[in-house]
Amino acid sequence: MARKPRIEYPGAIYHVLNRGDRREPICRDDQDRAAFLKTLGEACEKTGWQIHAYVLMGNHFHLVVETPRGNLVAGMQWFMGTYTARFNRRHKFFGHLFGGRYKALVVDGSGTGYLKTVCDYVHLNPARARLIPAEKKLSAYPWSSYPAYLGRKRPPWLRVDRLLGEHRVFRDNPAGRRQFARQTEERRRAAKARDWQAVRRGWCLGAKEFKQELLEQMEGRLGPHHTLPERQETEEARAERLVQGELRRLGWTEEELKNRKKGDKQKVAVARQLREETPMTWRWIAQRLWMGAGGSVANGVRARENK
Repeated sequence: MARKPRIEYPGAIYHVLNRGDRREPICRDDQDRAAFLKTLGEACEKTGWQIHAYVLMGNHFHLVVETPRGNLVAGMQWFMGTYTARFNRRHKFFGHLFGGRYKALVVDGSGTGYLKTVCDYVHLNPARARLIPAEKKLSAYPWSSYPAYLGRKRPPWLRVDRLLGEHRVFRDNPAGRRQFARQTEERRRAAKARDWQAVRRGWCLGAKEFKQELLEQMEGRLGPHHTLPERQETEEARAERLVQGELRRLGWTEEELKNRKKGDKQKVAVARQLREETPMTWRWIAQRLWMGAGGSVANGVRARENK
């Protein structure tokens, strides 16, 4: 059966979940966990993503991610592929790290409480999994965005204002953060399994009007706020613009790009720029620049970086 296409549009918010292959660990130690978050930060830089919440568990992760440019698929492809490659290189493993397709639940972020529900679900995950004892505060779990909400060092890609607003915390100051912590701990004590059924099932978390709008979008009838030309640009279009700009700068035609050697240093430089500034795969870069196999391009770029 063919896979259903992902729902993508500028400003979409998703609850993303993926597990290790055969439910095996996706991180083996704190160095892996730090590498996971570093790779997530790089993905955000490339794609413009904003993370509202995350938690890294033993064999899976949760993200609540907003995509201002409507690029979840391209970003996740780069993120999971890059982290897998880094994990495998470090541990001298081969093959898949994640078990199949990630789950992406579209979330209504209009301020009606659905973003709060899904972020609370993510932040309370360590408590539900009993990774922290009942007498300890939720902030004792370090591999979550929750401690950063309480004022600890925040990565630039973590956006806290929308969730604080849905918690009725209107100021990101010590008093507001204490209020947020108090409300979250109260939610922890009062939460029941049935409270999270909507988060765990289905394809969308939102009001009826929000779901209807998504259904219309899937049928090709976009609403007025999806029609701005700058919002139609895909990640591939951004990468193509970069290529065309470099061709003009170099004074090359498409034919000259095709006929130059695969390892041409200018080609390698463009490949490196594409990899740094977009989430396009090595395979796409290799095909677009006429450089052979994706793995060879990756090795060529790394070799020049190490010189």
